[in-house]
Amino acid sequence: MNYKYIGKTGLRVTDICLGTMTFGTTTNKEEAFKIMDKAYERGINFFDTAEIYPVPPTADLGGLTEEIVGEWLKTKPRESVILASKVAGAASGWFVPPTRHGLTAIDSFHIKRAIEGSLKRLQTDYIDLYQMHWPDTIVPIEESLKAFDELVKEGKVRYIGTSNDSAYGLTKANEASKYNNLARFESIQNNFSLLNPRFLDELSTICRKEQISLLPYSPMAGGVLSGKYNAGFYPEGARFSSYIQNKNKRVQAMANRFVNDKTMAATAKYMDLAKKLGMSPVTLAVAWSKQHDFVASTIIGARELVQLDDSLKALDITLDNNTLDEIKIIQNDILYPMG
Repeated sequence: MNYKYIGKTGLRVTDICLGTMTFGTTTNKEEAFKIMDKAYERGINFFDTAEIYPVPPTADLGGLTEEIVGEWLKTKPRESVILASKVAGAASGWFVPPTRHGLTAIDSFHIKRAIEGSLKRLQTDYIDLYQMHWPDTIVPIEESLKAFDELVKEGKVRYIGTSNDSAYGLTKANEASKYNNLARFESIQNNFSLLNPRFLDELSTICRKEQISLLPYSPMAGGVLSGKYNAGFYPEGARFSSYIQNKNKRVQAMANRFVNDKTMAATAKYMDLAKKLGMSPVTLAVAWSKQHDFVASTIIGARELVQLDDSLKALDITLDNNTLDEIKIIQNDILYPMG
């Protein structure tokens, strides 16, 4: 098992992390326990959740995932698990979360409300990595960091991170922490995959220079890289099969971003490459993600226990230079399939 440190922290994590966003909706509690048990038994020590989970987020189900994770956590030695969670982003952004009646903000009040709720649901007295789920466009980052810093001083949180952030946002937050002597974001959790390599453009440089770790989510591009959408139809029960029919324009836009002519063409090439290498395209996708030097741990997900196997196989795989070169050729041939 390989371990890496997150940022400049004492958090030594496995290079694969188990995400939990479907626990409570498409994945019931019994299946979620099986998935977490299997990951733990395989040696995974890093688990990621959020106060807004499960997805799709609703006011009545928000927090259910943390309750499931918390119940499972009681069956394991607490210090054997590196636990990450998130405070919901602000209602001023691209998405209005149903948490706290749709009035969330990354200010002191909401951050402290959120942490108390998460600690209770997770049945623990501390969270190892507490993350801002997405930036607040109104509240000054200095105010947000001060509130996070207080949680660290109180011992409720060991370290903090951000998510869905930009190069500007991460840099500004990092500098604000330096000048105000506040706890800094040690990690950034952003979308990063074979179909969405944009993190390599600017953010990877910041992570390398400042020793901040990427925790990539959606390494399989929402399941697209499995090839299940390449049969010419939308498979029943698949996420984007329902998203494409959703009347919400934001949801439709997300589906079109993940499933379009360019992503299908690129996925077909990755499927051919994976077949040549004798592995699943899922294994190839996760292995590529975790191999970058600025990545501490790649977040995988599974709705069913059987889906976990191909992702976990990537733990034992290091892609050679020839394979990496073939991937670069595909990415140069079909630039930015997800836009």
